[in-house]
Amino acid sequence: MKLTILGCNSGVPRENSQTTSQIIEIGNSLFLIDCGEGTQNQIRKQKIKFSRIKQVFISHLHGDHFFGLIGLISSFRLLGRTSNLDIYGPKGIKEIITLQLKYSQSWTNYQITFHELSSLESELIYENDFIRVFTIPLKHRIYTNGFLFKEKKGLRKINIDMVNKYNISTSDFENLKKGKDLILDDGNIINNELITLPPSRPMSYAFCSDTSYHEDLVDIITGVDVLYHESTFLNIHQELAKLTKHSTASDAAKIAKKSKIKNLILGHFSARYRDKKDFLNEAKVHFENVELAEDGKIFIF
Repeated sequence: MKLTILGCNSGVPRENSQTTSQIIEIGNSLFLIDCGEGTQNQIRKQKIKFSRIKQVFISHLHGDHFFGLIGLISSFRLLGRTSNLDIYGPKGIKEIITLQLKYSQSWTNYQITFHELSSLESELIYENDFIRVFTIPLKHRIYTNGFLFKEKKGLRKINIDMVNKYNISTSDFENLKKGKDLILDDGNIINNELITLPPSRPMSYAFCSDTSYHEDLVDIITGVDVLYHESTFLNIHQELAKLTKHSTASDAAKIAKKSKIKNLILGHFSARYRDKKDFLNEAKVHFENVELAEDGKIFIF
C-alpha cells in the first residue's frame, strides 16, 4: 500500500498546507479519499494521472473535505475523460454536485455514479478482486464516515527453484498461484505448498476524520496496519475539541492503543498551532508508533 497525503490542514487552506485529501494506492487500484479545496493542484504536483482516479470517497459534507470535488469533476470533463467515475459520500452529495453542474451548464461527457450513504452501521461499500472498502461511522457534528481499506488474501507465489526441478510449464502457473496441486505427466501429485510460497500478508488502512473521541470505532479498526486519525487540537484546547466534535492528538493515540493498531498517522491540524511536533509529543505519551501527516508526504507500508 502507498499513501500520499495531498492535504492535512483543518478548516481553511494555508500557504503551505491544504485541506483534507489523500490518495491510497493498493495494487493497481488508486482511490481518492476526500477532496478539499485545491486537491487537483496537489494531485498534479504528485504527478498522479487523473485517469487513474475512478473511485472517490467523501467522508462528510463540510467544505474542507469536499469543496475541491466540483473543480476536479470539471477538469476531468475539460480534459476529455470518458471513463466512469464512482463517488461514495453522504446523502446529499448528488444534489450538491448536480446543482453545480446544472447552473454552470457543465454536464460531463462521462458517467458519474453517486453512491449515497446513510447507514449508522459499518457496511461494505466497494469491492474488487484485490480489496474491500468498509465505512467507519464517526461522531461529528454532521453525518460522517471514515473508511477502512482491507486487502484480500493474495495469490501464492511460484517457487522458481521448484519450477526448474520439476520442469513445470508456465501454463500451470495460474492454477498453482490459486493453491491447486500439480499433477505430473506420470500421474503423481505434488502438493502445492512444496512448489509455491505463501502470499504477502494482506494489509489494511483506516481513515478516520472528522470525529470526536469515539470508542465505538475500536471494534471496526482493531489490528489495522495503519490508522490515519484526525488530531485537530492539542490538550490545551480539549474543551473546544469536545464542543466542535473533533479530537486531540491524545484522543487519537488512545484510540490507536485500544485498537492495537500498528502505526498511527496524525492529521487535520488546526492552523492555530505553530509547531506540529507538539502533536507528536502529546500522542507518544499513549502510543509510540506515531507519525505526522504533511502535504506531499508519502507513506509506504
